[in-house]
Amino acid sequence: MDEQTNNTRTPKQLRIGAAIFFFISGFGYSTWASRIPTIKHQLHLNDAQLGTVLFALPIGLMCTMPITSRLLTHYSSRAIMLFGSIFLSVILILIGLTNSMWQLIAVLFCFGSARNLMTLSINTQGVAVQALYTKSIMATFHGIWSLAGFAGAAVGLVMVYFNIAPEWHFLIVSISLTIFSLYFINDTLHQKPVPQTRRPVFSLPDKYLLKFSLICFACMACENTMYDWSALYFQKEVHSEKTTATAAFVVYLVAMTTGRFFGDKLVTRFGIKTVLKFSGIFILGGLSLAVLLPFVITAQLGFILVGLGVSCVVPMIFSLAGKSKNMSSSSALASISTVGYLGFVLVPPLVGFIAEAASLRVSFSIIAFFGGLIVYLVSKINDTNEKIEPEMPYD
Repeated sequence: MDEQTNNTRTPKQLRIGAAIFFFISGFGYSTWASRIPTIKHQLHLNDAQLGTVLFALPIGLMCTMPITSRLLTHYSSRAIMLFGSIFLSVILILIGLTNSMWQLIAVLFCFGSARNLMTLSINTQGVAVQALYTKSIMATFHGIWSLAGFAGAAVGLVMVYFNIAPEWHFLIVSISLTIFSLYFINDTLHQKPVPQTRRPVFSLPDKYLLKFSLICFACMACENTMYDWSALYFQKEVHSEKTTATAAFVVYLVAMTTGRFFGDKLVTRFGIKTVLKFSGIFILGGLSLAVLLPFVITAQLGFILVGLGVSCVVPMIFSLAGKSKNMSSSSALASISTVGYLGFVLVPPLVGFIAEAASLRVSFSIIAFFGGLIVYLVSKINDTNEKIEPEMPYD
């Protein structure tokens, strides 16, 4: 774990402070995701054009990853979290003001950069706070992120129902998130950065992290596909109205949130390998159900299974990455994220291209196989790698 300066805050206060920034990150991203159908309609985009637009966000995220990793070796994760949250809020406002496809692409590239700053810094912070406890708390942090995603989607549902324009919706949210960031930043952990030897721009995971990285790739591909395409799947394949389509996204987030809040207890009782195996089974089964039976009830049930499936994979993988003995927690997270976020870069935009050529049902049927890939990769994990043993006796 990175060396830490003396903090006047208790472990509980630091845990709450870190959780607030997980919430800010999740709420900001879900605010954008909840209005994708509206913005698609306003800019008159077809599925292939939307796929191109969505490609900009993960590209921005990936391009910023080595920069964020380098920043975390020179500055505390607390400083990067604050900058990232304010940057995210500013870019969110600009998304609502775009009036062309190319403007949206440029702004989403920056949005991806802001999201990367937040993602790596909050997870570095989370791993450091995890080390203050004897019990697993990392899944709960990601549960807070999902709860924020649910809250952001619910607010989006209200905005859609009352026909509030995205620009006003995003402005209100951005101002609120900035205020929260400035108020709670002093309740987070201040770490002394640990300088690293110069590494390649995009650092690949070592042998210990490789299987975890591929599992992370498969899960992130499924998770981000659901963020970007779940509402549109209901509109185009289930033939539901726009409010029901947005509600389907909310149902998925509720399932993900529930799974993450129970994830730490499940890991303690059954072990990480078992939890990861059933996560893959749920993803495969849920997407298959939504594809084979594209009706409101069955598709929603399928989305629930997918939400439960993806809920615990990333937090558990990040916990394991933070235990790498060959690099600091921030560098390990950046390394594993390099592979994991390729799922964001490559897969969701391809969904749009495949949907334009065939249909969203065909796209989702292909995505379902990532659940099977997770099951296969988990079978290759040694049981000795399952335990997460925090370093200090707080509970």
